[in-house]
Amino acid sequence: MNEAGRTKTPFLFAVNFEMSEGFFIENPLRQNHVLFDLNGITNAKQIPNAPMDFVFERYPESFETYEERFRCAMEALRAGETLLLNLTIKTPVETSLSLREIFERSQAKYRLYVPGKFVCFSPERFVMIRNGKIFSHPMKGTIDADLPNAAGRLLNDRKEVAEHEMITKLTRDDLGRVATKVKVNRYRYIDRLKTNNGTILQTSSEVEGTLPADYLLSLGTLFFKLLPAGSIAGTPREATLRIIRACEQQPRGFYSGVVGYFDGENLDSGVLIRFIEEENGKMYFRSGGGITIESQCESEYNEAIQKVYLPF
Repeated sequence: MNEAGRTKTPFLFAVNFEMSEGFFIENPLRQNHVLFDLNGITNAKQIPNAPMDFVFERYPESFETYEERFRCAMEALRAGETLLLNLTIKTPVETSLSLREIFERSQAKYRLYVPGKFVCFSPERFVMIRNGKIFSHPMKGTIDADLPNAAGRLLNDRKEVAEHEMITKLTRDDLGRVATKVKVNRYRYIDRLKTNNGTILQTSSEVEGTLPADYLLSLGTLFFKLLPAGSIAGTPREATLRIIRACEQQPRGFYSGVVGYFDGENLDSGVLIRFIEEENGKMYFRSGGGITIESQCESEYNEAIQKVYLPF
C-alpha cells in the first residue's frame, strides 16, 4: 500500500478482523474475479433491480446460548476491563440465492463478493481520505423503524446514547493518531436502511481530521494504525480484543474486517458487516452489536438477529 500510494497506483484491498489475512489487487477495475462496488466505484455489471422470488431462512442460536456469551461480556464490563465491546453471533441461513446473486441484487454503500468465501453488503464507512482530509462515520444504535416513535426512542435511549458517545470518542482518538485538527462535524444523525425483514434505523456520526501533506508516501502504514475498526471492536481496544476472543471463542475472519479502494488520489473504505460466508457448502450470516454496562441481554439478542437480512 505504501508503494502504491507513492506511485499513485489504484488498488483494491481487504484485511480480516484479526489482521492475519487479506488481499491486495492492483488496477482492480480490469479484473472481474473479486467483485466490488464501493460507494459507486465498481467492476461489476449493473443488474436490474427487478422483483424476484427467493427463499431466505435464518436459524439463530438459542437465547440461552447467546446469554452465556453476553454474561462473559458483562463480567468484563462490571470489572472495568472494557467500557464497550462488540459481541457477535454466527447464524446458519438457507437461501435459494447464490452469494453472487446476493451481491448483484444488494443495495448497500459497500459491497464485496469473494467467490467461494463470502459476500458483504455493508452500510458503514470505515474511513475516507479525500484532498488531504480523513473522515470516519461510526455507526452505532439500531431500532426497528416500524415501532411507534422509532427515531425518538433511538435518539433518547440511554444505552444507545452512551454507546454512540463512546464509539465517537474512540473514533476521534483513532483519527488523532494519524491526523490533526480532528473534529466531529455531525453527531448522531439517522440512517434509514431497507431490508427483506422491514426497515431499520441506525445512528451515525461524522468525524474529520487533516492529514500530513506527504500522507501518500506512507498510506499503508497510516491506514493500519487505525485497525481493527473501533466500531466493531470496542474500547479500550487491546483489552477489549482479548475479551472478544474469550467470549466469542472463534475467529471472525473477514467478518468485521475492512475493504477499501484507492483510485490513485483518494481512498474510501467500508467495514465488513452485513456479511454472509460459505463454509463446506453451508451459509452463515455474521451479525452483532455493541454491549455496554447498560445493555439488556434480550434486547441485544434481538438486535443481532434483526441484522440478519438481505438488503432488497
